[in-house]
Amino acid sequence: MARVLIPLAQGCEELEAVTVIDLLRRAGIEVVTAGLAEGPVRCSRGTVLLADALLDEVMETPFDMIVLPGGLPGATHLEGDERVRRLLQRHQSEGRFAAAICAAPKVLARAGLLDGRAATGYPGILKGEDFPEVRLVDAPVVVDGKVVTSRGPGTAMDFALRLIELLAGEAKRNEVETALVRGA
Repeated sequence: MARVLIPLAQGCEELEAVTVIDLLRRAGIEVVTAGLAEGPVRCSRGTVLLADALLDEVMETPFDMIVLPGGLPGATHLEGDERVRRLLQRHQSEGRFAAAICAAPKVLARAGLLDGRAATGYPGILKGEDFPEVRLVDAPVVVDGKVVTSRGPGTAMDFALRLIELLAGEAKRNEVETALVRGA
């Protein structure tokens, strides 16, 4: 079974965090949420989340994927946390997946994971003058090698389903999506 780390920072976007956590768990993927600091995480709209662990407690735990929820100031807190940067860079060097949505792709960019890659994010978050090495794509979800990016709260479900497909296969993605009763 795949194992995924989702760091939770104060001010993260709850729709993105909870959607990814929920859908990955529905797929049977082990999800570990890790707070950057002790105590509850107050999200950007006031929802309070309780992380499974502290980030320091899982720094040496192997994960198949790290997923960064966006939101502000959550993504800014992730971007400024040296532990997150080290984890992402180590993950990349080990050939593992990294994923980010909304404002969080800038965290991947600052860590060097988007250099020479196609990516998307919340409009204006990956400005060409700030990140000239990133090929911006106007799409809901972009996969380039082992890096996955997505645009924002409205694309959270598509993002989570794509992560399921990458980690557990198309059949599992279809099973989870069918049970959600999505569609026209």
